[in-house]
Amino acid sequence: MSAQGQTSSIWLSIKNLIALALIGCVSLGSFAAPEQSSSADAATPIKLWNGNKTASRQQYEREILEAALNATTAAHGNYQLQEDKTDYPLAADEASVFRSKGFDIFGTVAGNTKLANEKKILIPLPLMKGLLGYRILIIRAADKEKFVAIKSAQQLQQLRMGIPSTWADAELFRHNGYKVEEKGSFDDLFTRLENNEFDYVTFGANEVTGVFNERAAKSGKLIVDSSLLVFYPFPLVFYVNPDNKALAARVTEGLQIISANGELDKIFNRYFAADLAAVNLPARAMIKLMNPILPAEMADFKPSL
Repeated sequence: MSAQGQTSSIWLSIKNLIALALIGCVSLGSFAAPEQSSSADAATPIKLWNGNKTASRQQYEREILEAALNATTAAHGNYQLQEDKTDYPLAADEASVFRSKGFDIFGTVAGNTKLANEKKILIPLPLMKGLLGYRILIIRAADKEKFVAIKSAQQLQQLRMGIPSTWADAELFRHNGYKVEEKGSFDDLFTRLENNEFDYVTFGANEVTGVFNERAAKSGKLIVDSSLLVFYPFPLVFYVNPDNKALAARVTEGLQIISANGELDKIFNRYFAADLAAVNLPARAMIKLMNPILPAEMADFKPSL
């Protein structure tokens, strides 16, 4: 072969090697891209059921859960919270949120009787310092003086409390000797109060002002009672799907962290300090009730307001 032919052959070989190198780079690049997306896909999906409660409760419980999960990201990895606010007015539907609806976690009162026969994991750490157990009454404006005159449980027991079907505190009031009208829904509750189907309804001190303004104030026939406070131990907690022990451990750890570092207090005060000031708890006559549905894990619960 001539020198010229040898030179051409060498250049051809070099070009082939360059082409192969370029192809290799492209191939390696195509394999690198999925590696990045797989890292993003590694976030653990967590299905939160957040129905059957007021909007303020929904926001608060979600923020507490997010704070607990964020506090444990370094140890347990990223997460993707999937919130579902569907209301389930039937007790059987609420009871099955883990068993047949596949949710991972939700907030409710400790000892919720609808879960009595269901498998679940209770995280016995209160989310709201027991505030839900401080109950303020909404009454008919025409009955204001009647309620101002009430100073004892025996007097209040003569009147009828209204509550939507399936709400957890209906059985609690019955256990304490109160007359309870349990039927209907949250949407028709105040119309029924106006129509004299019962005499009062109660809401947590954290939510009564918002509930009243959003749902009860328009007609002018109802008011927030200014004289009474009904109290019973009623801690708000998270329940977790029994098949998700890892999530229960993570949320427990996260709640302990945000309780110790003050973040839980900051969130609580941001949501509820103004509401507590508005209802002036110390100035009210307190009527105490027993809570027979408290689970054994929280039998010694004391509010921390």
